[in-house]
Amino acid sequence: MSLKFGIFDHIEPVPGLRLDQIYRERLIQIERLDAAGFYAYHLAEHHTPAIHSLAPSQNVFLGSVAQRTRQLRFGPCVYVLPLHHPLRLIEEISMLDNLSDGRLEIGVGRGGVMEAYFWGQEADSEANYERYRETLAILREGLSHDKLTYSGRFHSFEELPMYLRPLQKPYPPLWYMRNPVTAAMEGMHTIIVGSLDGLKVAVPRYRAAWEEHQGSRTKTVQGQDPMIGLVVHLVIAETDEEALEAAKPAWEKYRWNLAAPRRLEAEKRNLTQFMKTKDGSFGFVGDRPAGLPARETRRDIDAELERFDQQRSRPHPNRLGGVGLAGSPSAVVEYMDEYLSTGANYFVCSFQWGDLSHAQAMRSIELFATEVMPKYRARATEPAKR
Repeated sequence: MSLKFGIFDHIEPVPGLRLDQIYRERLIQIERLDAAGFYAYHLAEHHTPAIHSLAPSQNVFLGSVAQRTRQLRFGPCVYVLPLHHPLRLIEEISMLDNLSDGRLEIGVGRGGVMEAYFWGQEADSEANYERYRETLAILREGLSHDKLTYSGRFHSFEELPMYLRPLQKPYPPLWYMRNPVTAAMEGMHTIIVGSLDGLKVAVPRYRAAWEEHQGSRTKTVQGQDPMIGLVVHLVIAETDEEALEAAKPAWEKYRWNLAAPRRLEAEKRNLTQFMKTKDGSFGFVGDRPAGLPARETRRDIDAELERFDQQRSRPHPNRLGGVGLAGSPSAVVEYMDEYLSTGANYFVCSFQWGDLSHAQAMRSIELFATEVMPKYRARATEPAKR
């Protein structure tokens, strides 16, 4: 099985650093990822009152990525589709794909009703889901045709010329985060958030749903094998002790960044509709839309992190909350072997998170690229045993 390596990134605040310096340092990291042979860089989208995404306009930052790299693919993971006008998105996707010689990857998702509320949209899960479905349909149609015709609840177009077209046909590869069944039904690659235990369940679900909805051994519309991977938050150092010393406080800061600012903003404004929902989450998405596939469940990120802590089936000294990994290269190799046993074919790293510094992230990248990646590239090129 061929294994690819990717990166998932929020671009969080770094204590004591101005925004311009954070951007410069991240682009240095991305240049190193490009040189190391990583497959793709995936950038999240979040908006105020969230603070853990300092590139809320992903396309602006990704325009810089396009010019600073040569081989690395890149893209949003995800575009929060309800917050985007589909025509502008079609045009910007086409621009980025052409500026990068066809290296764009497109992640799509619904986002949360709390952000929609602050954008002046309906703070309602059903409307949020319908906006997502409609925008996705328009993207697929507009990116793959010379003219766009569509009639929906929020947007209508009649024979509108599509003068900008992506380099990749019919459009760049699509990704869906968190739910493998939804991804397979839509013919998309997927990245999940969770633990190895969750990945072991997700991979066969994804493969089975892909076979059911796309066909056995069917590739994506771009001709690729479908990919599934798990986000792994990494800190790598020469020793386990050194890595854990950096990772443990960073993990607590990461947890705070992802959930606390939104929670505090809702409490300050007494936005009770985001403080409690029927499924026990905290306003990340809200109540579950009736039109979703039967198995899809979405939760508040903070509650999700708490579940990761609770569901660790076996405590491991190098693993944090089920989703973080801190240790020497040999500890990472041990984890990688278990990861590969799930059948996943995409390993998604996160190198700078919480209050980790640029120097710490660069050390992790360097050790991963020189001490870990070569072992699995060699395995992928070995002839099959008879």
